[in-house]
Amino acid sequence: MIERMETGERMSKVVKHGDVLYLCGQVGDGVTVADQTRDCLSRVDALLEKYGSSRSHMLQAIVWLADMSDFEEMNSVWDKWVPQGHAPARACGEAKLASPSLKVEVIVTAAVAG
Repeated sequence: MIERMETGERMSKVVKHGDVLYLCGQVGDGVTVADQTRDCLSRVDALLEKYGSSRSHMLQAIVWLADMSDFEEMNSVWDKWVPQGHAPARACGEAKLASPSLKVEVIVTAAVAG
């Protein structure tokens, strides 16, 4: 069964299939890549918690950076956020994001806890 949560005309914030949650891309507020990454990951945390998961249940993450030269700055936040021993499969690439002010976007797939 497929469940769609927080659905609008264009997209759902979360889609659940079986015991897997698929989050839409999350972006954050802030001036720096680190600020945006922290805010973005807090939004991931909130969605995971709301729908019965957590960062320790992440299966996959896709990170888009507007500029790959920000890779280390983004990772400085990411590395502190990911629980030790629970790093998801991850890809990171450069992409033109939806707004020129955006520097990072993260897409997460996670298992439902329990």
